[in-house]
Amino acid sequence: MPISAEGVTAGLDLEALDAMTEAVESGAGLPEIVRAAARALEASLVLVDRSGSVLAVAARSPADEESLTSGASGVDTIQLRVAEQRVGVLRMRTRGDPGLVLIRLITTLIALEVQRVRAPERASQAVAATFLRAVLSREMSRGDEILAAAETLGLDLNAGASFVVARVHAHVPSDEGWRPRVLAAAERGARAAAPGALAALVDRADRGGTEITVLVPGEDDGQACRAAEGILRELQSALPGHSFAVGRSRVADAPADLARAGNEALLAANIAEGDPERPLLAFDDTGAYRLLLPAMSEDPAELQRFYSETVEPLVAYDERLDSDLVRTVEAFLEADGNVASTAARLHAHRHTVRYRLERVMALSGLDVGSTDGREKLSLGLKAMRVLGIAHRGGPASEAGSTGGRVSRRSD
Repeated sequence: MPISAEGVTAGLDLEALDAMTEAVESGAGLPEIVRAAARALEASLVLVDRSGSVLAVAARSPADEESLTSGASGVDTIQLRVAEQRVGVLRMRTRGDPGLVLIRLITTLIALEVQRVRAPERASQAVAATFLRAVLSREMSRGDEILAAAETLGLDLNAGASFVVARVHAHVPSDEGWRPRVLAAAERGARAAAPGALAALVDRADRGGTEITVLVPGEDDGQACRAAEGILRELQSALPGHSFAVGRSRVADAPADLARAGNEALLAANIAEGDPERPLLAFDDTGAYRLLLPAMSEDPAELQRFYSETVEPLVAYDERLDSDLVRTVEAFLEADGNVASTAARLHAHRHTVRYRLERVMALSGLDVGSTDGREKLSLGLKAMRVLGIAHRGGPASEAGSTGGRVSRRSD
């Protein structure tokens, strides 16, 4: 008996299907397509490519994601094929009965999208991390050497590339597998916009949390921007209860400039760190901080010494006594040295502001009433943020200056 169009569409979430087709048409990427598919099927989904890499996740919780990835009881595994060629696997746990017609329609659409955007086969994470580390540390600095090594990883850097640095801090109890999930989420977000993106974990003992470095091949700055936005979106979706800072570099036209691009992304992430209002920052939007990039890249010890001689005593005092000296200095500088305006910004009494400024002078030896003192404190604050040193104080209002705000204690 033939099935009418009304019979096929009865009970379907047409809005979810429309969102899915819109995601395909707009090039939103596999993560967005799979999330729309999960809504249409009323299911939890994990999309895996032929090499075993997770391309997209739409799960209700990390535990749900883990059970889907491992193929636990109650999880259906659907082979995705295009013209008899296997392109991946969709693991699914439904909360109802979506029907075979809808499942086949959606899985076919996902398979076609995987075939369209499938990234090249990947080397191991260890090899990827070794390559990125060698480029960023300038152990590998010659252009021809970088291009040859990238080619063995399936990367074409002839047109240029850019870097994205994503830093993640956990503020809720996390299981031992949370760092691999960070890497997987960042890689999914990047590859949604740039299928050839390469990501690796970089843990920095001096910062806490977890850091991901992502290389985005290509000369298109817009694509790099979309990759950074995709990384942040996937991290926020996969890791509730975490804070994020994402920095993006300019495009490096020549392979020999990649180390510089990596430092740009790191500086932008340092500036963005801890600001919930602006967790994603491009190097071009870091304002005056970009002038300190050569010092951060070539002589960070000198930058550290300047910070130690100016602002570090105030940071230590604030941490020890839970006071607001650093925030007061920020507000004072923003108010052009006007005590009344500073008090209004801080919602404090003028006598309180004056007392704090006296403590600043006693601890740092710098007179906030003098031009020289204010200039040194301003540069000290910038050095603190460029170095990515955490402080619990509130953000300064200067464009591109909101960073370094995750408390050491919260880490």
